[in-house]
Amino acid sequence: MNTQVKIDVRNLSKQYGTVQAVTDVSFSVGDQQVLGFLGPNGAGKTTIMKILTGFHFPSSGKVLVDGIPVDEDPLEIKKRIGYLPENVPLYGDLTVDEYLNFASEARFIPKQKRADAINTSLSACALMPYRSRKIETLSKGYRQRTGLAQAILHDPPILILDEPTTGLDPNQIIEIRSLIKELGKRKTVILSTHILQEVEAICTQMLIINDGRIAVQGRPEEIAGSMKGGDTWELILKDSSGNADAISEKLSLLGNISGVLVETIGSGDFSASFFVPADEDRQNAGERIFDWAVAQGIKILGMNRKKLSIEDIFVKLTSEERNK
Repeated sequence: MNTQVKIDVRNLSKQYGTVQAVTDVSFSVGDQQVLGFLGPNGAGKTTIMKILTGFHFPSSGKVLVDGIPVDEDPLEIKKRIGYLPENVPLYGDLTVDEYLNFASEARFIPKQKRADAINTSLSACALMPYRSRKIETLSKGYRQRTGLAQAILHDPPILILDEPTTGLDPNQIIEIRSLIKELGKRKTVILSTHILQEVEAICTQMLIINDGRIAVQGRPEEIAGSMKGGDTWELILKDSSGNADAISEKLSLLGNISGVLVETIGSGDFSASFFVPADEDRQNAGERIFDWAVAQGIKILGMNRKKLSIEDIFVKLTSEERNK
């Protein structure tokens, strides 16, 4: 895989008056990579995206797109980037065809190549049947597709997509995710999203930003491993001789666990969950739980280990940052 750096952000800071929106952010994205850009509302994601696209300039630091500083040649930057903002600016009185023809002119696509470019983007976004429809008559999902068609119209090497699946139904979300994943095989893609499963489904890299600073970055699986958060174990138990409090007391004999929660789900049947820190081997933890149950005369009807998810990581990092 080509690992050429397409976007290089070095010590980026952005200030609006007295408001510090972004502070000392550094990251890079290579060719054929899809970067998931995560963070709570107001974290600074959109500010960084607007700087990458040349709409805003840094207060300090350096941002290079294809080796070009964004504050030195923003027009050249725009030629190399396809941008889908969160709120897509569309002209409702135009048909999809008319809008894309207008966008192709604005992108300086040669007249003899416009028809092919429009057809390619319409086909990629499943908009062919809607090309003659006025945009104002389209559903929110198909307006979003129209915005995405505009972003890929000039076949840019870099795509920056701000919440691209907003307003789509489940089937459309699957289709757009598949399209983005396919585009990531030959382009650099930065994807801002609030849908954490989207990162696991699409992205090769992940970056979480909070309060204008990077909280963590790397491959999703690497981040999950480095968090060392441990696992939550969920058990379905049978113990006719006890109650929920008695099960909780017996669980205390396991040692090195926390967050114990036991609920009665039937006569002698209980649901139990607890947290095991990551400093213990997962296989050893499972064996220890099984041996404990045998020693206590408890039957395990079901056992499930819940790994640290992207959602767990996101909540942990952003809440920790807020509480500092």
